[in-house]
Amino acid sequence: MRAPIAPITLAEFEAARTRIAGTAVRTPLIRLNVDAPGEIYLKLETLQPIGSFKLRGALNAMRALRPDQLADGVYTPSAGNMAQGVAWAARELGVPCRVVAPDHAPRTKIDAIERLGATVRLIPFADWWRAILEHNVPGERGAFIHPGADRMVIAGNGTVGLEILEDLPDADAIVVPYGSGGFACGVACAAHAVRPGIPVYAAELEGRAPFAASLAAGHPVSIDYTASFVDGIGGKSVLDDMWPLASGVLAGSLTASLRHVADAVRLLVERARVVAEGAGATPVAAALAHDTGARRIVCVVSGGNIDTKKLATILSGDIP
Repeated sequence: MRAPIAPITLAEFEAARTRIAGTAVRTPLIRLNVDAPGEIYLKLETLQPIGSFKLRGALNAMRALRPDQLADGVYTPSAGNMAQGVAWAARELGVPCRVVAPDHAPRTKIDAIERLGATVRLIPFADWWRAILEHNVPGERGAFIHPGADRMVIAGNGTVGLEILEDLPDADAIVVPYGSGGFACGVACAAHAVRPGIPVYAAELEGRAPFAASLAAGHPVSIDYTASFVDGIGGKSVLDDMWPLASGVLAGSLTASLRHVADAVRLLVERARVVAEGAGATPVAAALAHDTGARRIVCVVSGGNIDTKKLATILSGDIP
């Protein structure tokens, strides 16, 4: 069992912000015009060069490595967005990048990874999930970059939290998608370093919510995994090394149904002209489905890399 990840400090977030400057974009925070119990604001990580927040963590982790650690390149197990972040950073550093992806990964994301110069190998989901748990892929060489459970990745992710509270100091709550936990925990740690006590919620898919199930049980539990168009969140379990941090810094889990997430994807296009993938729209769906009592709630729209056919289906009123 790997050692639990301790809370990240403000100094680490500030160092990460300096390290990723010049490539990662300081994304805007905009108001969503929609009827809701409180004001909803959108943190648009869809506007990163790869269309996802994952560039922040990948850059921070890889720019911190020594040249000898990069001699054999890098590799990551990713369903798409983290792979794009690692591939972008690898291209910038001039080192090879290899991606191991689950065999249900969206074609749109695979194409984007390959355009960035990385090689992609598809493996069964069970083998891919084992790599997430074990921080290793047998037979691969180079520096392993974990998509979430890595201190440097979390520090890079958390720069989103710093920006949110600089742009909206009186925010009452923040909602962040929960995948491996590295994003939600990073934003929560950074937000608490600036504003102790501000609630940061995990957003999960109803029926595919390992963090909510683990909170109910009081310890990490496994759930049945079912693939859906919301492919960036909803793994089989909460990672053991992330559980102490996640259960300590997150205020809870807000779940939304597939129908609600699809409606949120369409709402974002129609009201804000924002294209979000399923995971990216889940915080909005969750904020609309639950009244947290927050007057100003920030929803982090984590990414916009959605397959165009799936988007067309959603815009027509159906669920892919």
